[in-house]
Parts: sequence; structure tokens; C-alpha cells
Amino acid sequence: MNVEDLYEELKRSVEEYEPNKAVQIAKDLLNAQVDPLKVINEVLSPTMEQIGEKFDKMEIFLPELMGAAEVMQATTSILTEHIKESTERPKAKGKVVIGTVHGDIHEIGKNIVKIMLEVSGFEVFDLGKDVPSMQFIEKASDVGADIIALSALMTTTMMSQKEVIELLEALGKRDDYVVIIGGAPTSETWQKEIGADGWAETAGGAGKLAAKLLEAK
Repeated sequence: MNVEDLYEELKRSVEEYEPNKAVQIAKDLLNAQVDPLKVINEVLSPTMEQIGEKFDKMEIFLPELMGAAEVMQATTSILTEHIKESTERPKAKGKVVIGTVHGDIHEIGKNIVKIMLEVSGFEVFDLGKDVPSMQFIEKASDVGADIIALSALMTTTMMSQKEVIELLEALGKRDDYVVIIGGAPTSETWQKEIGADGWAETAGGAGKLAAKLLEAK
């Protein structure tokens, strides 16, 4: 089976909730020396985004969404562990507080970004999913963070990204942190509209973006 066929089988295994099969395909791709980040960005992330869109449209329901998420979590664990093992860690560049914003239960994309930030040399504090806006600020203050990273995977929760920035401004702390956003429904236009410092289109770009913005600051 060639690489393209493996990609199709991997996509199908996520859609059909087959974790054992998906993990085996991930291992096969690694054995074929396929870049694990390419598998994540070009196969797994788009597949999960499509499933998330079906959930938002009520074409599938929570059990199906969670089933697909579990398959993707198992698969990305194999791939990201390979990234960690094969990447020489640079000197720590700073501290990042990351989480999925209030009202949003999607974690897969955020978890991948977390790994990529760690690989890029950042110390990352993961607050998980459905995080209250003030909790981002409190944690950032507690750990002396440089960056706050806000993930939103649904259009209905994008406003929570804006709320975090508004709270920072109200508290007089906006200049204390670099704020980056990401997630399927977000865009550079939305980033500028809410006053965030940066937007990452892919998980792979998040580490470079964070480093660039922190250096500029």
C-alpha cells in the first residue's frame, strides 16, 4: 500500500472510529519515513475539522464526535511522540499558557499546538478545554507567562477569545502578554478585529509564530 492509500485508510479509520487501525497506520507511515507533522496537518487535522463541522450542523452527535476525537488522540500521540524524540530541543524561549476557550470542548487541535510549542522550546501550561476567560489571565500571572494562546474550534465560542483580550485591557495587563489565537473558524482578519497579536493557521506554524512575536516584543 502506497502513502496516498495509507492516508485514505487513516482518514477512514478516524471517521469510522477505529483506534487500533488508525494507530497501526500511523506506525506504518512512520516506518515509511513520512513526516509526522505532514500527516497531522494534511490528513488528521482536516479530517477532524470536517467531523467538527458535522457536529456543529448536528449531522452527527456528541458520541460520534468523542469517538473520532479518541481515535485522533491515540493517533496523534504516536506521531507527536516521534516528533519529540527526533527533534533536538532548543533552549527554552518562554512560557505559554494555552487552552480551549470557554464553551468549547474541542481539544485535539490545541493539544497538537501544545506539542509543537514544546518542541519549539517553550514551557507550556495547558489549561485544557472550556476554560473560563479569567482563568487564562490568573494562570499567566501565576506562572509568569509570556504568551497566552487561545483556541476556539466553533464559531459560537470565538467571542471568548475576544473576551480574554477585553479582560486584559480592563485590568491594565494587555501589554504584559503576547496573545495568539487559532482554531478552524478563526482567521487573520478575526485576529486583527479583536486585537490579538498573532494567528496561527496550522499547528506547525504556532511555534514559529510564538517565537517571532516574543522576539519582536
